[in-house]
Amino acid sequence: MAVCLNRAQIIGNLTRDPEVRQTPQGVSVATFGVATNYTWNDNNGQKQEKAEFHNVVVWRKLAEICAQYLKKGSKVFIEGKMQTRDWTGEDGVKRYKTEIIAENMIMLDRKGDMGDHSGMNYIPNEDRKSQNKINNNEESPVPVEEEVKLEDLPF
Repeated sequence: MAVCLNRAQIIGNLTRDPEVRQTPQGVSVATFGVATNYTWNDNNGQKQEKAEFHNVVVWRKLAEICAQYLKKGSKVFIEGKMQTRDWTGEDGVKRYKTEIIAENMIMLDRKGDMGDHSGMNYIPNEDRKSQNKINNNEESPVPVEEEVKLEDLPF
């Protein structure tokens, strides 16, 4: 039996403000970009830097939280899974887009940069009971996960 793991964890800065839309069923979905930087010294001892750009998709209550508190330049920790979508463009060419489907987000800006919301994090439904100091009630405001079909995506 093969064991598979699909996890992505990044820390970076938003490249644009989150854009929130609603599926036809009324489910919130937000998209935004995150840039991560990699620094190293080359063979000549010169410092080199490269940026990687990641597409992030966030669903439901977490999408609304991201739209409310994040903005271009915000530093965040994003955890989720990688997913690649494909479609055929109007020109008949097949296109692909790889995204991180976020399941957890932690705002990392210093206090003052984000007001009193710095360090706020979102705990998925399954982890809430053990994290009551973050969410002081037993009931979760996040709805139980429901299947979302690719054709429900508003973009």
